[in-house]
Amino acid sequence: MQIIHHGGKFGVTGSCHELVISDSAAILIDCGLLQGNDDRNGRGGRTSPFIDFPLERIKGLVLTHVHIDHCGRIPHLLGAGFQGPIWCSEASALLLPLVLGDAVKVGISRDRHLIARFLDSVKKRLIPLPYDRWHHLGCWDGRSVSLRLQQAGHILGSAYVEVSVNPSPQPEQTATITGPRDDTIVVFSGDLGAPFAPLLPDPTPPERADILVLESTYGDRQHEGREQRRERLYRVIVRALENRGALLVPAFSIGRTQELLYEIEDLISRHRTEEAAAGLPWDDLEIIVDSPLALNVTRSMTGCAGSGTKERSKPLRRTVTPYRSSR
Repeated sequence: MQIIHHGGKFGVTGSCHELVISDSAAILIDCGLLQGNDDRNGRGGRTSPFIDFPLERIKGLVLTHVHIDHCGRIPHLLGAGFQGPIWCSEASALLLPLVLGDAVKVGISRDRHLIARFLDSVKKRLIPLPYDRWHHLGCWDGRSVSLRLQQAGHILGSAYVEVSVNPSPQPEQTATITGPRDDTIVVFSGDLGAPFAPLLPDPTPPERADILVLESTYGDRQHEGREQRRERLYRVIVRALENRGALLVPAFSIGRTQELLYEIEDLISRHRTEEAAAGLPWDDLEIIVDSPLALNVTRSMTGCAGSGTKERSKPLRRTVTPYRSSR
């Protein structure tokens, strides 16, 4: 068994890891795009922003979540001839077509028919999986391979990946933490979220890991607590409104935008009887989202609150106004 990194090794974007099961079988974990300085400055090392590795032995792709630095090379993967399944969480299966459709439109082509054909191809390959349940992927060269997704608490649908590789040829044998341990458990962290997020379940720790591939984008940073961050957001909003100004907040379309909307809604609820500034009640605060993708994801996230995704995402109740340019 071997792990080959096709991204996310010399920089923090472009995650793509090949778990080699045998000479003729391997699975990919994520297939992300190099972004920002990683792309411009060559921090990906020899890693191509596209697909520069053979696909003959790739049996399938496991997706940890739908941020572009973890899924953005999927159009190029399919273009290079990949025909296998894409395993992911149920919520990620709902969001992935939205994300990739937007990415193709921005970075590859605005041809609606081409985008529709591409998304149809992606949807046919998606295999949504529930959390915390082992799924048999296949038996290759006498090795039985199973997969389990666990809550990562990063964005809606995010997961860390547990792969069990067992030398037994039994096709339905899956991993267990009891009894003889003939199998090897390989854990791929993906991106992990902090606990106590307002919209998502906390990450669940792995029961066991013989090999751990850990991504640590913020491994050297000390983040402030959520209460301190909420208080700072409150002060910034009040100051902007007292100055009769507008507050512009750059935020990722997936995850950050929805969390920020929820935090603002919570502030409005807490201070409903007060004025944000003279003559401006908190209930009159207008929120504009300048991103079609963020709006689509927000609507999907609201729908996931009671859907078959089984993810404990709290609904966003406040109406936001889409930005419409006058040009």
